[in-house]
Amino acid sequence: QMTDQLQQTSYHLTKERDQIQTSYNTLTKERDQLLTSYNTLTKERDNLQTSYNTITKERDQLQTERDFLNWRLTNLSWQKFESSWYFLSTESKTWKESRQDCLKRGADLVIINSDKEQVRERGRGIWIGLTDSVKEGTWKWVDGTPLTTRYWNDKQPDSKDPTGEEDCVEIHTDWTPLKAWNDMSCDRKLNWICEKVF
Repeated sequence: QMTDQLQQTSYHLTKERDQIQTSYNTLTKERDQLLTSYNTLTKERDNLQTSYNTITKERDQLQTERDFLNWRLTNLSWQKFESSWYFLSTESKTWKESRQDCLKRGADLVIINSDKEQVRERGRGIWIGLTDSVKEGTWKWVDGTPLTTRYWNDKQPDSKDPTGEEDCVEIHTDWTPLKAWNDMSCDRKLNWICEKVF
């Protein structure tokens, strides 16, 4: 009787163990399938992210190109030199008015960074984007950068206007190109050069 009971218990336990083993195997298989699905989805998500980034970059480039073409269509008198576009005015204004004109055009008065850029500027009495109106004697470009490369004429800047203030700079091209800057009263009316960097 006792042996029968033990055999029966053993049989049931074996059956339960087998069921548990089967359940465990099924769960392990499901877990592995889920892990595979997760890895596939992660990979797909990463691919989509990469595609999205590429498309966003392309859209931004097209937007930039469209903006440039729109600007170019309405500004046909501008000339390209190296990485900038330049506009030489045909009328005369004060330094401040000249700068306002450039800003309206989405540009600013020219900032001269090199001998090449200085030599290309032709004309007589042309405003550039250099002033010491904030602090006398401290020359700064319109973007706030300090003056490093200089093309002053001999004995310039001299502040020799009768008013005593010569806070703005003109290119005076009757002089040697690399010694062509002269400080002037900002209220004088001259031509000007705008520069736009894309």
